[in-house]
Amino acid sequence: MPNDNNNFKIQLFEGQKVRTAWSEEEQQWYFSIIDICWILTESKDYDTARKYWNKLKQRLVEEGNESVTNCHQLKLVSPKDGKRYFTDVATQQELFRIIQSIPSKKAEPFKQWMAQVASDRLDQMQDPELNFNQAFADYRRLGYSERWINQRLQTIRARKELTDEWQRTGVKEGQQYATLTDIITREWSGMTTSTYKRHKGLHKESLRDNMTTMELALNMVAEAATVEISQAENPNGFRESAKVAHKGGKIAADTRKRIEAQTGKSIVSSLKASDRLPPADRLQRLEEDDEDNDE
Repeated sequence: MPNDNNNFKIQLFEGQKVRTAWSEEEQQWYFSIIDICWILTESKDYDTARKYWNKLKQRLVEEGNESVTNCHQLKLVSPKDGKRYFTDVATQQELFRIIQSIPSKKAEPFKQWMAQVASDRLDQMQDPELNFNQAFADYRRLGYSERWINQRLQTIRARKELTDEWQRTGVKEGQQYATLTDIITREWSGMTTSTYKRHKGLHKESLRDNMTTMELALNMVAEAATVEISQAENPNGFRESAKVAHKGGKIAADTRKRIEAQTGKSIVSSLKASDRLPPADRLQRLEEDDEDNDE
């Protein structure tokens, strides 16, 4: 089962969100069953889809359906309030059997989509560039600008270089990574990661997915500077790497202050993605326009 928040991902089927989680150990995706019921039954909202699944689940249990008796649960972000709750998930093969019990004209297209999601993941593991192409497409569908997406993908690369460097210097993954990240973030922005999220009104959502382009740029400068200093000073372990993290964050802080002095505006913003992105109904129209233009 997935056990790393980085393995959770929102996938899109015909513009509708499906919460998923990748298991490195099992090399397969887990999909939110309620999200799939929402799509296949074309329910009006999340609660209606949840009630449909509860009734279907009870019937399948009574029938002895193994896909339900072996059902897994993961803590996924709720589309209602952004908090994490345990919800039923299933693998691709398990879902094939569950979908057979849901009368829907979308059943076959959805099965094909799941198979493509699995295939794409394996391709991306062989060619990391495909992973970035997919990320670009996913962010674009969600309504982010190309300028923002390009900056976001650069921050992903910078973050990978940073964690690779921490691994090289003996920093332990998990709490030590989180603490060093907090040090860097606090140095350049004046806030810890958790305080920054509260500043933007976030709960469990990704902070970086809710940063402005300039916030992303400065965060990347802080992390890239930390990598360069670490490679030059060659720290050993967490304590020495913490000193380096302070230095890297300070470089970005100095840059932030100079920009703010010139513009008269604060770079650290309370804006989040939902304040900037078009609403869902407009997104649907934009996607339809894009499809028309492709023909």
